[in-house]
Amino acid sequence: MSHPSFYPGLAALADRYDAFIVDLWGVMHDGIAAFPDAVAALKALKAAGKRSVILSNAPRRVDVIVARNAELGIDPKLPDALMSSGEDAWQHLSQRRDPWYRALGRRCYHLGPERDHGMREGLDLDFVESLEQADFILNTGNLSPLDSVETYDDFIGQALGLGLPMICTNPDLVVVRGGKREICAGAIALAFEQRGGEVRWHGKPHPEVYLTCFDLLPGIAPERIAAIGDSLRTDVAGAAAAGIDCIFVAAGIHGEELGVDKEGIIDPDRYAAMIADAPAAPSAVMPFMRW
Repeated sequence: MSHPSFYPGLAALADRYDAFIVDLWGVMHDGIAAFPDAVAALKALKAAGKRSVILSNAPRRVDVIVARNAELGIDPKLPDALMSSGEDAWQHLSQRRDPWYRALGRRCYHLGPERDHGMREGLDLDFVESLEQADFILNTGNLSPLDSVETYDDFIGQALGLGLPMICTNPDLVVVRGGKREICAGAIALAFEQRGGEVRWHGKPHPEVYLTCFDLLPGIAPERIAAIGDSLRTDVAGAAAAGIDCIFVAAGIHGEELGVDKEGIIDPDRYAAMIADAPAAPSAVMPFMRW
């Protein structure tokens, strides 16, 4: 596996591409506030005539994320478009265009915190209070930031016993919120799948959501599009599956593992050790999302 060059920021890479599919959490913000350098980089891309789509593995619809981005300090007009794993799942549940979704019943057990209840709105579903009443599980995430995957052992066992399929609206395993790590919906879904459960995944690294992003960038060939993200498992692997380059942001979710300091120095030995076990390698590496 070849190792890409390290770059200080996007200025040295921007001319290679006409558009960028940009990760949100860990690249543009940390769940508490936007990164000023990341916002400035997106502004610089726009000024350079580059187009951008923010693609988030968030279990929420696009309008909710746009509003939250504004609160965090990301102007809704800055990217050309925004797509999320939650929006992708909602559209599938609403339209039921493929056989898997057409075969689902209408009784849904929603596993997730109250802040994700917007995912329920506008769907022709009956939301039930127990797994015994359900036809399937809509998984938008853990109920408490203190939860571990083991918290859901009994839940998973019961769901498996009932033969319920699960829709995962956020494939991420963990997220760093204000410097603290929390599990995500993907961690619960992965444990469920590893124990024999059926999961329909939405979002990165699954190629389907990238095709939606390509539709949001009409007239631009995939070879002129690069993803920007901080997760080897979702961003880098997802870009590879979609056939596009990926610029890896080292100080994100893998920052501690890579020994990235405040100046943006990446430990090359740690990087080499980590990338050796990765399913796909990025095309370029920079410490932060910055120009």
